[in-house]
Amino acid sequence: MERTYLITGIDTGIGKTVATGLMARSLMARGVDAITVKMVQTGNDGFSEDLEAHRTLAGGVRFPEDALGLTAPQTFKFPSSPLLAARLENRRVDLEKIAAAVEQCAKSHAIVLVESAGGLDVPLTEDVLTADFAAARSWPVILVTCGRLGAINHALLSIDAAKLRGIRIKGIVHNTRFSSDPRLDADAEDAIRRHLARSGMPAPFVRIPSIQDGQPPPDVDFSEIFA
Repeated sequence: MERTYLITGIDTGIGKTVATGLMARSLMARGVDAITVKMVQTGNDGFSEDLEAHRTLAGGVRFPEDALGLTAPQTFKFPSSPLLAARLENRRVDLEKIAAAVEQCAKSHAIVLVESAGGLDVPLTEDVLTADFAAARSWPVILVTCGRLGAINHALLSIDAAKLRGIRIKGIVHNTRFSSDPRLDADAEDAIRRHLARSGMPAPFVRIPSIQDGQPPPDVDFSEIFA
């Protein structure tokens, strides 16, 4: 079993945070020592709202790494790409700091789920995209998708971006919250499965049910992805 996974999405606001928290919840329920990391958080000042959501969804567990800043190693105030958010603070995204934080978490935990900022081609620096960063570390990707209009195009482009860099798609997590019609969901799933097969990367497909505000987190079975 791989130790570190990149959780990324076909778009911003697609449900990566919910998927990451629910995967941690599922792994912990199976007795797997899993921790989540928000690789770069934008739109926050000195904390990560996405990491807080991970912890809530996973049952409220806290880790020593949280207090050490290892699970949210880079935060920026402006809600944008990490490149722009860092530039507006006269900073650069510290890639080595992120890598060291994830490596430290991996030394103490069986599984590390690293949530990206946006999708695979989001720029971290002028020269490095998220996909480049993941590929350099051989992190397999778990891709969060949905069935809304435009999702097929974004999903297939994301799969192509991964294949171009030799990144393995470990699984697809399909978030149904944004789906307006079950026919769109079914069409998206069919198109994604076909494209993965054509690309030589068939992968498990797991659905997240629609979660309304105030509802308790669902228990979703991700065991096929983490077999």
